[in-house]
Amino acid sequence: MNYPQLYLNKILKGKTVVSTKVKAVYERECDWMKKPPVEFPYYFDIEAGLRPIEFIETFCRHSKGRWAGKRIELDLFQKAKIQLAFGWLEKETGLRRFREVVDIRARKTGKSTETAGVSLYMLMADGEAGAEVYACANKLDQAKIIFDEAVNMRFQSPDISKLTTKRQSDIFFQSTMSIYKALSSETKTMDGMNAHFFSLDEWHEARTSDIFDVMWQSMSSREQPMAWLISTNGFVREGFFDDKYRYASSVAMWEEGFEDYRMLPLIYELDNRDEWTNSEMWEKANPGLHTIKSFQALSENVDRAKRDPSFLPTLLVKDFNIPENSSKRWLTYADIVNEEVVDMEYLRSSYAIGFCDLSSTIDLTCAGVLIRKPNDDKTYVLQRYFLPQSRVDLVEETSAREAPYKLWAEQGWLEICPGASVDYNAVTEYFKWLVETWDIRPLWVFYDRALSGYWVPQMEQNDFDMEKIAQGPFTWTYPMKNLGAALTEKKVIYQNNPILRWCLLNTGVKTLNRDGIQSIQPVKVAERLRIDGMVALLNGWVGLDRHYEEYMRYLR
Repeated sequence: MNYPQLYLNKILKGKTVVSTKVKAVYERECDWMKKPPVEFPYYFDIEAGLRPIEFIETFCRHSKGRWAGKRIELDLFQKAKIQLAFGWLEKETGLRRFREVVDIRARKTGKSTETAGVSLYMLMADGEAGAEVYACANKLDQAKIIFDEAVNMRFQSPDISKLTTKRQSDIFFQSTMSIYKALSSETKTMDGMNAHFFSLDEWHEARTSDIFDVMWQSMSSREQPMAWLISTNGFVREGFFDDKYRYASSVAMWEEGFEDYRMLPLIYELDNRDEWTNSEMWEKANPGLHTIKSFQALSENVDRAKRDPSFLPTLLVKDFNIPENSSKRWLTYADIVNEEVVDMEYLRSSYAIGFCDLSSTIDLTCAGVLIRKPNDDKTYVLQRYFLPQSRVDLVEETSAREAPYKLWAEQGWLEICPGASVDYNAVTEYFKWLVETWDIRPLWVFYDRALSGYWVPQMEQNDFDMEKIAQGPFTWTYPMKNLGAALTEKKVIYQNNPILRWCLLNTGVKTLNRDGIQSIQPVKVAERLRIDGMVALLNGWVGLDRHYEEYMRYLR
């Protein structure tokens, strides 16, 4: 039985609805089964792909709810996924093609049960001597959800119970001296592991790729290891999830430069944010709707989101895999993300409005410019960030890292200053570099009147016209509203700067009412997050509002 082809047939006949990315994967894979590309080094073995399915449906049983004690019957989309993952083999060696399965789908669609069954198969029936199988997650409690599900399956199955031993921290399969256990980023040491298979659950919570990297490297001596990533979307932006999502999306669509034969990316999501009110589209993010996931429960959640806007971000993220930043957000994810980039030559020889948000010691310092061009209604933003080495070291040592600062430094967005504080001389040098290298000349540089220290006189000595502002709701309200509108209309081109995008996504809004006058100001949606880049940009927008007519005359 060729389940991928059966699933694709249902998709093409309109009997099931999937995302554009899922459809693209199944069309490509099924085409390769029928007519492989020239010199294609793989072949599809239907029987090899059926073995884990037959293992799960024969030996594994449900442990919860109305299905408790009953044998598991996988849904068609699950069978198609598993048969694809295990059925493609190398012609030369007979080893599996896929090393990484990335499955993003909505909550309550059977991810944990399916993964527990696959994990038990990899422990007992994959033919690997001394197999090490791990259930991983950012937190140990999360990792134990799948591991405990496997433990319960073992308890329900006389055959599995007879052949395995539940020890204090693992399941032991004596026939091949193999183990299955739970791990997390909280585990004190992961040295010496030799993983044959690991699942990574709800990895949207991970700010960095550390646990994935460690587990991936631990598979290097195995012949046909596999990483099994399952998750919904989440609220942590510009971390491991977004990086992996972008890469998996490119592989799913087989974009040029992303022809990765070793990854199986299955991204179940709405293709358009507006589809959340259309029940005919819900299955795109919720495979197994009606059979695994309750349509009525989802419908009730949608109705609640229509009545309660504060619940909408949670619904979009968890039930439809639409990225959002927070229920307390200032702008939506869709409003903020803008991947447009212009060539620096277009910005050369421009008048600009400079801005800066200086840090005390450990925070980000951000400097930059706003640029307008003649006959162009867009505003172009250039930014450089600065952070002391001591802060980078501290963040790297903690388990819940706030951001990939080292990566951003390697990409050129961030300058790491030696010592325990930002060197403001580096900020001055950045503005001088804009002038000397690109002939981008700030007519004014706006800064917070606090924390300026020696920096303002130094800038003035270098012929920069400095203007201080008083940060707060009185100053920020109208510029923040104008900036929000410009971002939403995609008229702010910030060169796809990941740090600014992260800061914008971290930004909430605080509303104040005094004497009948409503004002707003930016706040962090969580204490450990940073919004310094947004505050710096807002300082620049204050300057744009303050000098708009005069600045625009320079463009004529």
